[in-house]
Amino acid sequence: MATTRHERSVAAVRHFNRFYTQKIGVLHEGHLESDFSLTEVRVLYELANREKPTAAELSRDLALDPGYLSRVLRGFGSRGLMARERSEADGRQSLMRLTRRGQDAFARLNARSSDEVGALLARLSPTGQRRLLDAMRTIEELLGGKVETEKAPYLLRQHRPGDMGWVVQRHGALYFQEYGWDERFEALVASIAAKFIQEYEPKRERCWIAERDGENVGSVFLVQESKTVAKLRLLLVEPSARGLGIGSRLVGECVRFAREAGYRKVRLWTNDVLHAARHLYEQAGFVLVHSEPHNSFGHGLVGETWELKLPRH
Repeated sequence: MATTRHERSVAAVRHFNRFYTQKIGVLHEGHLESDFSLTEVRVLYELANREKPTAAELSRDLALDPGYLSRVLRGFGSRGLMARERSEADGRQSLMRLTRRGQDAFARLNARSSDEVGALLARLSPTGQRRLLDAMRTIEELLGGKVETEKAPYLLRQHRPGDMGWVVQRHGALYFQEYGWDERFEALVASIAAKFIQEYEPKRERCWIAERDGENVGSVFLVQESKTVAKLRLLLVEPSARGLGIGSRLVGECVRFAREAGYRKVRLWTNDVLHAARHLYEQAGFVLVHSEPHNSFGHGLVGETWELKLPRH
């Protein structure tokens, strides 16, 4: 019996679903090589990205059975990942939030997911990446999803040949345009980048490059200062990509990697005129520990040292 067009369409969608779930590892027993199920990871994501939601809100928005969700949440509570507090507006409702342990667990899962997607995209050319992202936005739009066209996706990846030249050139150009710093700052950046490549230790150091539509739009480095202290360096986000959360994501990746590499502290040096960067460091938990006036790059500046202590796990 000949198949109808509708039946062929159904078969094609099911084929794509089987392909994609296998490709992103949904069928693995533990999602993202963890002991969490896919549903548990999804609930963790919502708890990490909402302001104290209720169980009813999560059940409705995730289309989860309330009883099943209740068991998931009880499991989170027994593992110390989540805490509850009574709602002042409605005493019958409990507001939920992740504990520090829960935030750390989510941060590891979120970073692992980003790394996996980044590796998947890295196999494609810039043109291939754009085609894939356009196709995904089309699927989401046709099936009723809310597509955020004003905030195009970006990816983070490790450095590759050619990136150091971009880092040096963009730091030199942007800091001249925005702060009037002369070529001596570009020379400093060049020396930092050269030392990173020449002395690179993959298990202890890392460079992240942010890409958007196939173009580099951000960078940050984490380098070894001592066995226990890492140094965050060369944070930059292009003006065209600011407001997308790239800066905080780059800083967050540095902190995550430093913790996993066994560092006890992350240190950085900046200047008081770099207000946006200083705000990102404050948000990430860094504390200003020292400041000192200096004359560099053609200007009188106030240099600042910030530090973040990393708890043992």
